[in-house]
Amino acid sequence: MWKQILERSVSGFELLCVMRVICVFQVLICRNYRGDVDMSEIEHFMSLLMDKEEEGTLSPILAHGGVRFMWIKHNNLYLVATSKKNACVSLVFSFLYKIIQVFSEYFKELEEESIRDNFVIIYELLDELMDFGYPQTTDSKILQE
Repeated sequence: MWKQILERSVSGFELLCVMRVICVFQVLICRNYRGDVDMSEIEHFMSLLMDKEEEGTLSPILAHGGVRFMWIKHNNLYLVATSKKNACVSLVFSFLYKIIQVFSEYFKELEEESIRDNFVIIYELLDELMDFGYPQTTDSKILQE
């Protein structure tokens, strides 16, 4: 399935971050797959999110300069993918939701504590789930082998 979607996609996405928001924005885990998007770009996400929320124009895709932030919220965590290219947005969102599903199967609950306790496994899973910005295997049964 991913291969068919990828063939229609112009580009993969670059940076995948999981962050939490309580009072302070903090990146919990981050993986830059291609290096096209500077790691400091993620610092613009939270202020941009808050500005758009105040204006009443919040959307699941935010832009700052040439970078697009595609994000979803799960519990008090934000999963964010970034791209400077014309990425297939439906693929990105499908992948973000699949990450939630896979991590929830591995750790029972996807929350800040499970990320902190299992960050090594999370990085290993991210390397299996995605290669050079393109989704690969997302079946948790195959990943557990």
